[in-house]
Amino acid sequence: MNGPLDSRQLRAFATLARTGSFTLAAKELFLSQSAVSHSMKALESDVGCRLFDRVGKKVLLTQAGEQLLDHAGKILGEMTEARESLKQLGKWGRSRLRIGASTTFCTYLLPGVLREFRESFPQCMITIEPGDTPELLDLLANNRIDLAIGMRPHREEQFEFKELFTDELKFLVGPQHPWARAEQVTRAEIPRQNYVLYSKKSYTFRQVEDYFLGEDMILNTCIELGSMEAIKEMVKLELGICVLAPWVAQKELKEGSLLALSLGRRKLRRTWGILHWRGRRLSLPEESFIGLCREGTAGLTALSSEELAA
Repeated sequence: MNGPLDSRQLRAFATLARTGSFTLAAKELFLSQSAVSHSMKALESDVGCRLFDRVGKKVLLTQAGEQLLDHAGKILGEMTEARESLKQLGKWGRSRLRIGASTTFCTYLLPGVLREFRESFPQCMITIEPGDTPELLDLLANNRIDLAIGMRPHREEQFEFKELFTDELKFLVGPQHPWARAEQVTRAEIPRQNYVLYSKKSYTFRQVEDYFLGEDMILNTCIELGSMEAIKEMVKLELGICVLAPWVAQKELKEGSLLALSLGRRKLRRTWGILHWRGRRLSLPEESFIGLCREGTAGLTALSSEELAA
């Protein structure tokens, strides 16, 4: 199998075809006329056919030469575009940022971070892939994203985890729920409640399920949804109660349309962070984005329902 054509020979060929003269081609390429002649002989030998007819001092393309010129123009054009695109990456702010984030983070925290990021890197191309933590780890492993924002995985030695904050899951109930009026949870009633829970495929659902199994309880899931906003509306309508982090419902807790109550003496906490390939050198936009995420989530670890309602 023959290898690819020599790019220097192609460039000399295209220049000679355009000028029609070895002398002019050599002058334009800053080469000797002999060097251009040897290069064309080597190219003709490589492709196995004659590319030029030499008529006096004039050089004319053969049919094979015309065909090769069409390909050469496309090849050299692509090479020029490749060089230019790489050159643009070296300019301030012209790069890409491929982010994977949970839908919850995308909805409530990411917009503010991206607004700040855009001010420093207005020309950076940003793509966002929403998904649950296991899905994001697959995207990261397959190099489809650069940074994954999710919860701390159990075992992922190939990735580095940069911690952002820790939250606590709580019961969220409507203001007319008996627990809301009593301002406390009746343990015996926990399995008897109707629950509106986040997708069963999610990392959070498994954490909630494992937590209550550890308490010798199985929750009665009557509604399963993939939208936090829809879950909160269902709870407001007294169709059930949910288990969410209070920061997801800051507005509702402040206005009193929802109330947050502890799951019990044993807390259910999650640690959020940003993952990337261990040992990979991060770019300036990536480092800046991580810093902005830390600033944007500062204080969430200590955030309580009492503080939200204040």
